Formats: sequence, structure tokens, C-alpha cells
Amino acid sequence: MSTVEKKIKRSKPDWLRVKLPTGKEYLKVRKTVEDNNLHTICQSGNCPNMGECWGAGTATFMILGNTCTRSCSFCAVSTGKGDALDPWEHVKVAKSIKKMEVKHAVITSVDRDDLPDGGSKVWVDTVEAVRRISPGTTMETLIPDFAGKWENLQRIIDVAPEIVSHNLETVRRLTKEVRIQAKYDRSLEVLRRLKKGGMRTKSGVMLGLGEREQEVLETMQDLRMVEVDILTLGQYLQPTEKHHPVVDFVTPEQFAKYKEIGLEMGFRYVESGPLVRSSYHAEKHLF
Repeated sequence: MSTVEKKIKRSKPDWLRVKLPTGKEYLKVRKTVEDNNLHTICQSGNCPNMGECWGAGTATFMILGNTCTRSCSFCAVSTGKGDALDPWEHVKVAKSIKKMEVKHAVITSVDRDDLPDGGSKVWVDTVEAVRRISPGTTMETLIPDFAGKWENLQRIIDVAPEIVSHNLETVRRLTKEVRIQAKYDRSLEVLRRLKKGGMRTKSGVMLGLGEREQEVLETMQDLRMVEVDILTLGQYLQPTEKHHPVVDFVTPEQFAKYKEIGLEMGFRYVESGPLVRSSYHAEKHLF
């Protein structure tokens, strides 16, 4: 990418404009999150769909604190030394899910490379607490790669959430630039092991980072090679001036094309559009 490209500030096209969050349900979700001192990727990740999702009474909960030990160039979550673990976090999350009457909960986490278990034991505690306190709720868990320590990944497989998601985020060529401490093939191996363990799997890719169409198609094919069931494709939006720039805005028509190709490749479900994020319409992915 040229210096000129990095300095260009691109205006958002009309199809990326969203309404400001309002309404009774939005305020109810916000109050629940604040009252319980919870973290959501909706807030920490500056998600453009927060108003829509919170207005529908749903939120994506983020466990293991609000500080990530990695420094991906696309992500708005704070980076640094991991936060002290809250011993009651799993209970707070589960009680909030019950209070909000969430039928399908999405739970994610920051990366915790500072912990020997990568935070996997907290993941297990959280899934088990939700099942105990809100037994009618199904779950999608959007997990990290646990730095390739497969005994930690196995804990997730053993507790068996309904859907397990791990995002590839970008094409192979851009991985080192976009996901500095991650590895493209390691993420594919995470997804392969999840599928081998009997999980329903899901992955997401951001577009607009400088990838080419052929690279997107190759990435989609790589995900099918490890039998990923559900694919999400969305437009990358730059959180701050310090983050990776938006190289281009992908049109809704191009997203529709990728969806059609993805379904032809064999994905069970493809969510593809400018405002799509990993957890967008997650309740539809239970099939």
C-alpha cells in the first residue's frame, strides 16, 4: 500500500449511514450493561449496528475484561496488559442474559495471551453459567485462537456451544499487516479442529482493507476446505486515525455477488453486506 493511499481520508458512501440508537429496548439493554459493569463488543468495537441490535434487545457480551493483549491494526478494543479477572464475571453475564430474556446469546472475548489457559477456563465457566441460569438460551461463542495451544481449544469443544465462531478477518496476504500476532493457517487449524470436534462453525472476513476479489474467493475456498458452515462478510471501517486505513468501500452489489458465490461453494449460511459484523443476525444461524 502506498503512502498516498494511507493518507487518503475516504468519505463513507450513503449505504453505510446508520440511524442513531434510540428507543425503549435500546435504553433497557444499555442500563443492564452499565448496571452490571459488563463489557460488550458492541461498544468496545464501535459496531455500527449497536442501535439496531440493542433496539431489538440483543447484545454481544465480551468476557475476560476490556483490554486485549494483542494489537490488531483494525480493532478498536483497547490493547495492553490484560485486566484482572473478575471472579463473578460469568455469573453477571448469565444473569444479564436471563434478565434480558435473550433467546440466543453471542459471547466473545479479548485475547488473553498473558494467561496460561488463554482464558479458556473462564469461557467454560461462562457457558456453563448461562446454561444453568438461563437454560432456554442457545449460544454462539466467538473465540480467539488460544495461540495454538490446543488443550485450551479443546475445553471449548468439550463444553459444546451451539455455534463456535473464529474470525479469519482478512485474506492471507494482509494477515501479518492486519492481525499482527495472528497466523492465517493457525486460524484455519482452529476451525478445522472445531469441526472435527463436532462443532457448528462460523467465520468472518472484513473487506476494504486492500484485498483483491480473487483473494477473497480464495479465502472463502480455504474456509470451505475446513468445512466452515457459516460465513460473514462486511465492510471494514477505520476506528481511529491510528488504525489501518480503509482502502476502498465495497459496493452492496459486490457483497451480493460474494453471497451468491459462497452459497454455491457450500456454506450453509452467508451473511454478506456493508454493515454485516460477526454477530449480525446471529439468531438466524441456528439451523
